[in-house]
Amino acid sequence: MTSEERLRAERDLYRGLLELGAADDPRPLLEEALRRLVAATRARQGYVAIYAGGDLASEPVSWLAHACSADDVAELRTRLSRGIVREAVERGQTISTASAIEDPRFMQLPSVSIRGIRAVLCAPLGDAGLGVLYLQGREPAGPFDEEDRRLVEAVAREIAPYAERLVARVETADPTAPWRAQLPALGAIAGRSPALAGVLRQMALVAPLDVTVLFTGPSGVGKTTFARALHASGPRATGPFVELSCAALPDALVESELFGAERGAHSTADRAMPGKVEAAEGGTLFLDEIGELPLASQAKLLSLLQSRTYYRLGGTAPREADVRVIAATNVDLEAAARDKTFREDLYYRLAVVPIAVPPLSSRREDVVPIAERVLADVVRRHRLPSLPLAPGARAALEASEWPGNVRQLANALEAALIRAAGEGAAQIARRHLSPARDDGEDARADESFHAATRDFQRRLLARALDAEGWNVTAVARRLDLSRSRLNELIRELGLTRPGT
Repeated sequence: MTSEERLRAERDLYRGLLELGAADDPRPLLEEALRRLVAATRARQGYVAIYAGGDLASEPVSWLAHACSADDVAELRTRLSRGIVREAVERGQTISTASAIEDPRFMQLPSVSIRGIRAVLCAPLGDAGLGVLYLQGREPAGPFDEEDRRLVEAVAREIAPYAERLVARVETADPTAPWRAQLPALGAIAGRSPALAGVLRQMALVAPLDVTVLFTGPSGVGKTTFARALHASGPRATGPFVELSCAALPDALVESELFGAERGAHSTADRAMPGKVEAAEGGTLFLDEIGELPLASQAKLLSLLQSRTYYRLGGTAPREADVRVIAATNVDLEAAARDKTFREDLYYRLAVVPIAVPPLSSRREDVVPIAERVLADVVRRHRLPSLPLAPGARAALEASEWPGNVRQLANALEAALIRAAGEGAAQIARRHLSPARDDGEDARADESFHAATRDFQRRLLARALDAEGWNVTAVARRLDLSRSRLNELIRELGLTRPGT
């Protein structure tokens, strides 16, 4: 490229950046700016990743790629949380290397050695880990020069405000955001679906109060996690959170475990034994599977809720209880009360504020954020490498029904990460989500997977189009797609407007 051609390319790039200021949606023009930057620097590939909260291990709120295949993007994301990109963000400085495969700072990284990565130029966007602008490879081969570095840093400064706008737009579009601001202890609860927002809204209402709360929902949706978050977001957060599963103990031991026992009250009480109520003093008592509580113990629990006093097993002196009670069940307690298998008066005492936690099948947009949270926990517990989900694995997770909800999802992800790490994979692929099969079965599974993916896309688009009254512009904004791509998908998937 001659000096004149380079100046012309830079002029076109800056003209494009000026247009960003007038753009309602900056993403298309950011894509154009990246394309022009790649041309001006003669890079082979360009990538921009934008994050909320500076968490490079999380899913970017937006990303742009030029001349990158799906595999290239997946591999780039693998490197975002470590190595070259991590150093650029943590130091707040541009990282440039003529040959990463020969650079002592990066040559030990598996992705660098496997892919033979040479020229790299990586500049941070803004402050606090907002994101990165990453260029890789040159045409013709060779290092990026100082003019390239100057241009990349200038572009990174120019696009940072628009990256912040994208983050703000995503955060504003997150219906859970207002309730997360009121509930400071939701770190373990991932997702941004309207269904989840409804749960958090009710939690924000009762968190500062000392009322009894009943979490309902199918098995495996994470009711215990929500109960812990509610406790940690309220005035009793510094007190203990004591859990008792009413289904895990024989009927004869429930009362002793719950209220404690005086010495000699039963064969194993060789001394005074405090119960869970006493252990939870000043904090929260969480009664899981409350529908399994024996009828005899239900009467004593009702007394505790009404009078805030209780008796140890074998005791004669009442004891005061300063506890908040949160309960959970996957049983229809109202129906159980009608059938006389659960006390009606206790049901009304427990269900002062009932909060229904919906299944994953009704909040599919939460599946991938939950998966990423689970994987981070598995990495920490087992000290395994942090591997991203491949695009195919993400689509497969979202398309699955997960009848066992979060518990089933977590088990599948833990096994998938172990399989992927065991074979030295750079990412978690769809095949890691289920046991290995022979080649013939894999081929058939891939065919069914593509069919499932298209079916998921069809259902997702159909719901969005119906919700927005077939306003294509609104749907494109909602799904973060260009209008042209959205119209292509509508045609490809055979969707038609009702009445046409």
